[in-house]
Amino acid sequence: MKSKLRVLVVGCGNMGASHAQAYHHMDDFEIVGLVSKGQSKETLNVNLGADYPLFGDYYWALSETKPDAVCISTYPDTHEPFAIAAFEAGAHVFLEKPMADTISGAQRVMDAAIKADKKLVIGYILRYHPSWIQFIAQARGMGTPLVMRMNLNQQSQGYMWDVHRNLMKTISPIVDCGVHYIDVMCQMTDAKPVQVSAIGARLTDDVSTDNYNYGQLQIRFDDGSVGWYEAGWGPMISETAFFVKDVFGPKGSVSIVAKEASSSGKSHSVDAHTKTESIRVHHAAINADNQFLREDEYIDLQDEPDHQELCNREQQYFLRAIQENLDLTREMQDAFNSLRIAMACDESVKTGEIVRLSKGDD
Repeated sequence: MKSKLRVLVVGCGNMGASHAQAYHHMDDFEIVGLVSKGQSKETLNVNLGADYPLFGDYYWALSETKPDAVCISTYPDTHEPFAIAAFEAGAHVFLEKPMADTISGAQRVMDAAIKADKKLVIGYILRYHPSWIQFIAQARGMGTPLVMRMNLNQQSQGYMWDVHRNLMKTISPIVDCGVHYIDVMCQMTDAKPVQVSAIGARLTDDVSTDNYNYGQLQIRFDDGSVGWYEAGWGPMISETAFFVKDVFGPKGSVSIVAKEASSSGKSHSVDAHTKTESIRVHHAAINADNQFLREDEYIDLQDEPDHQELCNREQQYFLRAIQENLDLTREMQDAFNSLRIAMACDESVKTGEIVRLSKGDD
């Protein structure tokens, strides 16, 4: 009988609670502690109907529990030190995105994983969604170059506005959310990104003067493909056209059509952020009279996991990576590169300049 993997859950808010829920119901994991500075760990224990050990200090919890694995879902400025400490303690790490709040920090996290010979899985949740996998596959069939248009603006209020304000103490929306969609764009085209430009606006005094709560980035690839992404957080954000996931190329277009998820009042819902409902495929081929040869197709996948199920699948992959000793080199490098591109966009916002990417930024 295989022994259970002892996991320490660090951060008990939105994502941490979902990952803890996954571990709680998986036979191969045993939660050895919940860590948070506030009361979220107590709330999570109650919601799970459990009595897991509770800790207010991460390093003390790591020393006391000696876990096989650590799940880190805290704010980005803690990702680097927490992950490195876990690797040095001999644990595997599941780390929410972004990998760190600096490029050099992300490199140190990867170096620590390699040195410790432990697994590092970064929480790129869209990689586990069947509809997003299909969306990427369909986009790759639309020829070259591609035009990739995406956004996720969130009219945050209540608890989520508290979360977003805390996030913006260390990171901007186009970095925190943008890494997901930059990763998607890079999967849609095998071309290398060569330059980025971005704009941003600070729409509230709740955000420090060196940050912004609305941003829009543009990426140019060496095959002529282009992509843009925008993200805004706050009670002032519009819910008109806040959910755009659309790609077109010489052969046609593919779009996520999410009527329910893109409806009013859903922009700050984590379940709505991954919901696809349907994929619309348009074919550009025309006849001698310029009439389309094929009608648009709608792909409705039966497997439409909600946010919790996606977190379950992430943790199933984390388990598999450990048990089967999977080579995660490519996944780590992809996460690093999407963060590097996002950080270059953040630099463009703050300097007002186009940022050219080196050959290593792919």
